[in-house]
Amino acid sequence: MRPINDRVVVKPAPADEKTKGGIIIPDTAKEKPQRGEIVAVGPGKDGNKMTVKKGDTVLYGKYAGQELSYEGEDYLIMREDDILVVL
Repeated sequence: MRPINDRVVVKPAPADEKTKGGIIIPDTAKEKPQRGEIVAVGPGKDGNKMTVKKGDTVLYGKYAGQELSYEGEDYLIMREDDILVVL
């Protein structure tokens, strides 16, 4: 996978299975993760270079990106602007 322009491909972190107190969270109540690892970065847009790189762990908006399933794995494709912070 190679994204174009200012797009990045993010592998979302798995959703929490338990609360800190040890209560198991059912699938219907799990929160959509807002953290993930960048697996591919586009070249940038209009001469602007990308500020993130492959391997960065990032936080992004709750409804950011387009979901994609590729070779049995789930990914998100989003613009670099949708990324809030690099951890």
